[in-house]
Amino acid sequence: MANINTAGVDPTKMGVGRSIAVLTSGGDAQGMNAAVRATVRVGIYTGAKVFFVHEGYQGLVDGGDHIRPATWESVSMMLQLGGTVIGSARCKDFQTREGRLKAAFNLVKLGVTNLCVIGGDGSLTGANIFRTEWSDLLRDLISKGKITKQEANTSSHLNIVGMVGSIDNDFCGTDMTIGTDSALHRIIEVVDSITTTAQSHQRAFILEVMGRHCGYLALVTALACGADWVFIPEMPPDDGWEDHLCRRLTDTRKTGSRLNVMIVAEGAINKEGKPITCDQLKDLVAKRLGYDTRATILGHVQRGGTPSAFDRVLGSRMGVEAVMALLEATPETPACVVSLSGNQAVRLPLMECVQVTKDVTVAMNERRFDDAVKLRGRSFENNWNTYKLLAHVRPPEKKSNINVAILNVGAPCAGMNAAVRAAVRIGIIQGHNMLAVHDGFEGLAEEKIEPITWNTVGDWTGRGGSELGTKRVLPGEYMEEISLNIAKYNIHALVIIGGFEAFSGALEMVQGRRKYEELCIPMVIIPATVSNNVPGSDFSIGADTALNTITSTCDRIKQSAAGTKRRVFIIETMGGHCGYLATMAGLSAGADAAYIYEEKFGIRDLETNVEHLVEKMKTTVKRGLILRNENCNSNYTTDFIFNLYSEEGKGIFDCRKNVLGHMQQGGTPTPFDRNFATKMGAKAVLWLTEKLKECYRHGRIFANTPDSACVLGMRKRGLVLQPLADLKDETDFKHRIPKNQWWLKLRPIMKILAKYNISLDTSEHALMEHVVSKKPPVHMTLTK
Repeated sequence: MANINTAGVDPTKMGVGRSIAVLTSGGDAQGMNAAVRATVRVGIYTGAKVFFVHEGYQGLVDGGDHIRPATWESVSMMLQLGGTVIGSARCKDFQTREGRLKAAFNLVKLGVTNLCVIGGDGSLTGANIFRTEWSDLLRDLISKGKITKQEANTSSHLNIVGMVGSIDNDFCGTDMTIGTDSALHRIIEVVDSITTTAQSHQRAFILEVMGRHCGYLALVTALACGADWVFIPEMPPDDGWEDHLCRRLTDTRKTGSRLNVMIVAEGAINKEGKPITCDQLKDLVAKRLGYDTRATILGHVQRGGTPSAFDRVLGSRMGVEAVMALLEATPETPACVVSLSGNQAVRLPLMECVQVTKDVTVAMNERRFDDAVKLRGRSFENNWNTYKLLAHVRPPEKKSNINVAILNVGAPCAGMNAAVRAAVRIGIIQGHNMLAVHDGFEGLAEEKIEPITWNTVGDWTGRGGSELGTKRVLPGEYMEEISLNIAKYNIHALVIIGGFEAFSGALEMVQGRRKYEELCIPMVIIPATVSNNVPGSDFSIGADTALNTITSTCDRIKQSAAGTKRRVFIIETMGGHCGYLATMAGLSAGADAAYIYEEKFGIRDLETNVEHLVEKMKTTVKRGLILRNENCNSNYTTDFIFNLYSEEGKGIFDCRKNVLGHMQQGGTPTPFDRNFATKMGAKAVLWLTEKLKECYRHGRIFANTPDSACVLGMRKRGLVLQPLADLKDETDFKHRIPKNQWWLKLRPIMKILAKYNISLDTSEHALMEHVVSKKPPVHMTLTK
């Protein structure tokens, strides 16, 4: 996120006297509207004039009514809409110099020198060509008498910032493009539906997903549904893959599975570069194995529907960053894309990203497939490595004689089962014996321990809740029994999946090592809770699913107000004392306020919020949405806030309240939670395997160093393991939250998008970075 209050500049004056035009181009993607909305509102907040360009570059060329001023209200109710409200078109005219000349004329006449383009690599490359030619185009327009020298001087330089909107996630330099997560939601909904019918009839299903020449959607789908095989363009199967595939499908059936699922990317090829199609696979499986086989091509379903919470937050964050990048740009600044790395907003030189994206194609054409995977970026490579680990290995004959126990602790959440599945399967691949502990630490004390096999967890990826059973009980009172059972079942390592109770319970286990030697075994905690309050991780498994549940509920509630007008909804979310869900749902549902424990508020703040809503009711947007975290304040309860708003709003608006409750813990996990949990489960057991080798002395395991009990978490840009002991100082144990939480920096964005005139000043400045490609091809040099 940009530091908007740069060098003492008043952020609300940064854009005064300047104009920004925003357009969406190329294929549409869910979340584009969130980006447009944020660009417009933050642009207006800075004092700039903002224009919509309708129908993409075609509108820029045609001018006239296609380029219209945008207002605050004109982007209201856009957040939950899929596609792009301002329209997009493939434009041949803009590819010609004549077309770009017309576009330049239209912008100069409106005094627009800042262009924000939301689209794929083609759209962004076009924008860069436009920028490079700008001075020449102005000279041509002067010589033709179309514009005056003064107009040319006023518009002497064109700033360009891109946001990548594409469901394919094929743009190098960004972990996730706008629309990818929503497309995965559509795909997984279909896969879940197909799975039930396939199981009924013992069928094999082949699904073709979009992605052009990028296998990201196919790869993540395969991880998220535990597919038997995935075909992607970046890594064609080895020669003789037909036999291997048939063997794999037969093996799966022999283990008792009633279905087979194969995922094919639309650009899938074999080693010779020839396409691998659904029909080809269907014929192969039906003829060789005689299975009842069906093929489904998903097509444009993947582009449609409402954007996921992730895409709304991503679009909103990128929109803010884009406006800042435009207003801070100088004639020397290269055209940039704003993008996401881990959970960090970054700015990258546009043409470097385009170059690396092109290099992937070159690598694939030259059959350098390992390079292609690396060039796709860290996120893609991690997904591919996890998929290979989970899918391509038969359990080894040789056993390690290591017993690893897995337990769920705390409240259930979506994604726990996916983490258990990955941990069990990676453990078995490593030669370990895997043990399931039912009902958390209590089950460990009461001997609810049994072996868990490869097949037991087969279809667990998409199941919500906790199949192992989970309890909030801490191990303190059971330490004696737990240590006896660890000895009795010869448990060498523990995987503890859960929320704050998992964290504090593991700390108790570590403290118990002084008294009970049996507890001197490696332990790893995988954060899984809707509250997202586990120290050591920016994200917890389950939080994304809960956030989507809240967001879709808020959408419905807002829609109900569209008919009645002048209505304010007060919605209570879960989270304990952690305001993550309330804040992020506030961003993704377009709330007017979100009350949380971490940001203290009093009666004056409540008064300001009510007055703000009274003003809002005078505009065309006659509805309000207020979110309240369940423990934000013991006196200002949901009922209190509801009563206050009802009284103060008498005659202006009426109020309704909703307590969302346990629906936030239920449901099937989202693609993000399935994928995240799978990677976390796999990494946890791989780490334990290495740690066990370190701790093996004199024929037994002995681990009592601080780094033998760790939290595996997502920090900024990657998965990291941190000793529990190091995280104690970072934790507020009374309120069960980390002392520092990254998402608090996003709260000012929510307030500005809700039209609060506050200063947007955060400490982290997204400076221009460079795309560093791993092992660049010989013909390419990149600045580092």
